[in-house]
Amino acid sequence: MIEGRWKLTILFHLFDGELWRFSDLERAIPQISQKMLTQQLRQMESDGIVRRIVHDEVPPKVEYGLTPWGHSLCPALDELLKWVAARPEDEAATTDSRAESPS
Repeated sequence: MIEGRWKLTILFHLFDGELWRFSDLERAIPQISQKMLTQQLRQMESDGIVRRIVHDEVPPKVEYGLTPWGHSLCPALDELLKWVAARPEDEAATTDSRAESPS
């Protein structure tokens, strides 16, 4: 449900609890294409993680936020960030040197 290059990035933006307009998410994640952002949001919406709110006005206003179940991911992802931050320096250097050496 959260696999893929962009879903975690999108989730981290939505974790603040605010509703985000599509264009605001586009500006916050400039590397993502409009098509990919749409696709990722739709997948997370169908999985029950993200809610899409369409306001009945012209021009159309669409906002995205997390469902309560989506918010429940926050503690787990915070722990993942702590785990990454706690990575020992010697392991990081070993991994980096293996990536640089030809096979």
